[in-house]
Amino acid sequence: MKVFVTREISEKAIHLLKKEKLQVSVYKKDKPIPRKELIKNGKNANAIVALLTEKFDKELIDKISKCRIIANVAVGYNNIDIEYATKKKIVVTNTPDVLTESTSDLAMALILACSRRLMEGERMVKAGKFKGWKPKLLLGIELKNKVVGIIGAGRIGTETAVRARAFKSRIVYFSRSKNPELEKKTGAIKLSLDKVLKESDIISVHLPLTEETYHLLNREKLSLLKKSAVIVNTSRGEIIDEKELIKLLKQKKIFSAGFDVYENEPDVNPELLKLDNVVLLPHIGSATQEARTGMALLAVRNVINVLKGKKPLTPVNKID
Repeated sequence: MKVFVTREISEKAIHLLKKEKLQVSVYKKDKPIPRKELIKNGKNANAIVALLTEKFDKELIDKISKCRIIANVAVGYNNIDIEYATKKKIVVTNTPDVLTESTSDLAMALILACSRRLMEGERMVKAGKFKGWKPKLLLGIELKNKVVGIIGAGRIGTETAVRARAFKSRIVYFSRSKNPELEKKTGAIKLSLDKVLKESDIISVHLPLTEETYHLLNREKLSLLKKSAVIVNTSRGEIIDEKELIKLLKQKKIFSAGFDVYENEPDVNPELLKLDNVVLLPHIGSATQEARTGMALLAVRNVINVLKGKKPLTPVNKID
C-alpha cells in the first residue's frame, strides 16, 4: 500500500507509517506542492496525507482513483470537495483537539499584543526611537472588566474564552448552538452576532470556513464594532471582508486588529503592511512542536486505520 505525503511532517509520523510496512513517499521541498506533482504522485497512492495548501477539487479527485483516504493535517477541510470525495468513496479526515491549546494560546497572545500595542513598542525600540518613559506613551487597553466576544464557540473558541476569563474579562459568544461547557467555565452569555459585535471590547474569531461563513463579517457587521474594539482572527481569513476591515483600521474606527490568517493567503494585502494598529503573523496558530507532532500522528493513524479496513479516528465524511 502506498502513502503519499504532500509536505515534510513529523519524523515520528513517517516512522509510524513505515513501521506498518507502508510504502511512503514525501514531497521534500519546503513549499506547497505544484498541482502537477500532486497528481503525478497521488495517482498511484492508496492514501494521501495533505495540508490546507492542496486543493482537492473534482478534477484532482478524479485523477487519484486509487486513493482511499485524504488525511488533512488540519482542523479545517475547506480545501477538499467533501461531497465529491464521499461520492468517490474517499474517506476524509482532519485533526481536531490536538491543536486546540496552541491555537487558543496564540489567539490570546494576539489579543494581548493588540490591546497593549506590543509590536508598536518593539518597532520603536528597534528603531532607536525610545527616549524614556512618558505618561502617555503607547497607551493600551486592559482586559479586566472588558467584554470579550467569541465568534464560533467550538473547542478553540471555548479555550480562548477560558484564557480571557483568567484576565477578568466578561465573556459573550455567538454560535449556532448553545455551549453549556463554555457557559459553566466562564459564565459566558450566548447572544446574536449583532449583539456580540456591538457589545464586545475584544472580538476573537473561531469559525470554520463554509459558504455560510464566507465574509460573514462584512461591511454591515464590521460597522457595528466599537471605536475602541480589538478584533483578532485565528480561523480563516475569508470569514472577514478584509478590505472593509482595513478601511476601519485606516480611519481609526476600531482600536486594532490581529491577523494570523488572510483572505488571499499567502498574499497579504499591502495596505495592512502600512498600518501601525495591526499585528500580522504568518499563520502560526498551531505552530508548536507538540501540536504539529500531534496533528501529523493523528493524520497517519487515520491512514493506517483506513488502509487496514478499520474505522478512521476523526472522519469528516461518512462512507457507506
